[in-house]
Amino acid sequence: MKIGIRKEDKSIWERRVPFVPDDIRDLRNRGVDMVVQSSPYRAFSDEAFSRKGIPVQEDVNDCDILFGIKEMPKDVFQTGKIYIFFSHVIKGQSYNMPMLERMMSRKATLFDYEKIMDDQGRRLIFFGRHAGLAGMVNTLWSLGERLTVEGIANPFDRLRQMRTYGSLAESEAVLREIAGDIQAKGVPESLHPLIIGFAGYGNVSAGAQEILDFLPVKEIPPEELAALSSNPSAPRNSIFKVVFKENHCVRPRAADAEFDLQDYYRRGKDAYESAFDAYLPRLSVLVNCVYWDERYPRLMTLDQCRKMWQAGRPKLRVIGDISCDIGGAVECTVKSTDPGNPVYVFEAATGKAIDGFKGEGPVMMAVDILPTEIPRESSEYFSSVLKPFIPDFLNADYSVPLERLNLPPELKRSLILYQGELTPDFRYLEKFL
Repeated sequence: MKIGIRKEDKSIWERRVPFVPDDIRDLRNRGVDMVVQSSPYRAFSDEAFSRKGIPVQEDVNDCDILFGIKEMPKDVFQTGKIYIFFSHVIKGQSYNMPMLERMMSRKATLFDYEKIMDDQGRRLIFFGRHAGLAGMVNTLWSLGERLTVEGIANPFDRLRQMRTYGSLAESEAVLREIAGDIQAKGVPESLHPLIIGFAGYGNVSAGAQEILDFLPVKEIPPEELAALSSNPSAPRNSIFKVVFKENHCVRPRAADAEFDLQDYYRRGKDAYESAFDAYLPRLSVLVNCVYWDERYPRLMTLDQCRKMWQAGRPKLRVIGDISCDIGGAVECTVKSTDPGNPVYVFEAATGKAIDGFKGEGPVMMAVDILPTEIPRESSEYFSSVLKPFIPDFLNADYSVPLERLNLPPELKRSLILYQGELTPDFRYLEKFL
């Protein structure tokens, strides 16, 4: 079987690749027939692949298995071929149902990276940490730009958007300079205490915290947030970090009930309500890193946002919505953005999204392809974890019925379509078609 790496054509900003040149060369040396479709946008140029002896061609229709990163246009799918990419269909996303229907009509097979999981349901192929890394740089840059608009001199004004740096290391060097400024001069008095809250504690949050930790940070538990926010004697040469878990974000609806994590996952907002409004007015920045769907309460609703700004300009300046669920955990994420136009102000009174940093409402950083702002580092990691699965993809006999398909369970869990049919775990998608 022949493997093709498709060019990315969903967005001109998408610069990632599923496999980097060194890993493809290694696979080809081990007998894997692998080619790359030409693209002018990748972080790794056509020449970078050619130098490693990898064929680069305009058309990959002769390939049996096609890897990509983002969704593919409807007209590229060929009868009986195998496709592996982030399909964004598992929530029944309406904008991708025509793509799924086309794949079904072409008897295609679809694997989704997002569902490659171990026996404990932990994802094995992901960009989460890199989304956090890029998202936190952009969030701090957004904070600096917003404060400048407000006329507040601040140490973050030297930071740029992540995509303008040649590497992650370049942005880290600037963060170290900012750290020196804060240690020497402190944060602006009008911001003190500067409190950054992280909703979530998984891979995305870990990446975001990794960036913040270049600065002089003191972590406090959510229970101490109220006392800190009203304490003028708190040290000015530190930024305060708060990490919120599920038990901080929600509370049981029943007065005599106690929080139980598995019960919360099972019953969601039927038995639990949001408790996050107690923290929102005390945060300078909110970084959203949680998975969310309709079963669960939100961190921030449109009504909460409107009331906060009705009472006067609040402490909260910026929301870095790295998870970027439209109308999701942070309901004022009313649209996603791209690296070319990464932020808007959600105008609390009108509900409008105003591009840029000026306006009466929080600055929303809602780029939905954040890892592509550090394309080389994120691609190198992704390629390294995907590469070991190549023999499994190649050795499977895709002509047999699904129950006899010889794939490891990690890959079989990610199989959304097999020969054009929804697999048992994904038949719930029929209602969205």
